[in-house]
Amino acid sequence: MITRNSLVSAAAVTLAVAGSHAVAQEIDETSLSYVGSWSSLSLYQNFERPFWENHIPEASGERISTDVTTFDQMGLSGGEVYRLMGRDVVEIASTVINYAVQDAPELEGLDMPMLAPDVATAREVADAFRPVLADAFAKRYEDAQLLAVVPYPSQMVFCNVEIDGLSDLAGKKVRASGRTTAEFLEALGAEGITLNFSEVPGALQRGVVDCAVTGSLSGFSSGWHEVSTHLYPLPVGGWDHVVTAMNGNKWASLSSATQEWLMSEIRDNYENPVWESAIEETREGIACLTGEGECTRGDAGSMVLVEATDEDYAEATRHLEETLLPNWANRVDQEWVDRWNETIGSVTGLTAAK
Repeated sequence: MITRNSLVSAAAVTLAVAGSHAVAQEIDETSLSYVGSWSSLSLYQNFERPFWENHIPEASGERISTDVTTFDQMGLSGGEVYRLMGRDVVEIASTVINYAVQDAPELEGLDMPMLAPDVATAREVADAFRPVLADAFAKRYEDAQLLAVVPYPSQMVFCNVEIDGLSDLAGKKVRASGRTTAEFLEALGAEGITLNFSEVPGALQRGVVDCAVTGSLSGFSSGWHEVSTHLYPLPVGGWDHVVTAMNGNKWASLSSATQEWLMSEIRDNYENPVWESAIEETREGIACLTGEGECTRGDAGSMVLVEATDEDYAEATRHLEETLLPNWANRVDQEWVDRWNETIGSVTGLTAAK
């Protein structure tokens, strides 16, 4: 028996399908090549790859096809991909923004140790600084279009020696996740070491470094708990944001309707889910590393979790204000300092000055 409700439901489905079809008809028929971040980590496996490889073709009604790989699968270290994008070699590139600061030191303004001690603040900071990032990418990489800003889990310290707190990092050799992290470690009296992410487990095992900084879940996924004994959860490496941008010529070739559709899909189905997962991935990463709490990602480790005290937070913030911000301000033009103060400064209450 056909009821009024069933007719209404059928009409709603028909309208929804028709609406989706209409949207798909407005999208350009094109292809996109995407080079993502570390292939072994959760961000790529659970978010980047499914979004670009499956969601975009399906949501576009197969009008957009994609070719997806990662910089490490291409044999790259990560810092080159934006340059390759600017030279029309790569269409869409994602990498840890700290890998590109030699080319564009203004990008460091997004993520510094203790700038954003929690996910909510990190998102607020990223949203505030987004227009500045967009202008920096356009200026540095031939009119590249900023597409997305997402975090890895909180960047904490893994040590293969015993530590009891922040002060114990003094005198240690510590692999830093970026230049400002290295400066922070040196302000503490540690030696900041530059190492490719993939080289860290061997370096920890051989004693080349005493400690190393990365995200909790990233460290677990890469087996750092097998070569480390102590975990210090203070976000001394910030959030290691991964930023996605599109080659300027490719962006300009897309219709305005396709551009708007793509930005909406990226925000709703990639950026927002990654940000929402950051809290849980940080928590589960710690649980998997220490064995304290539920770990659904494999056999948990047994690292010692070292408590970060209020004094540790205060000391870390002092180094941010007295060392990191002035150092960064002296590396960039005044324009970027002013814009940082207008954006991130207004969110955090901090001031950058030369």
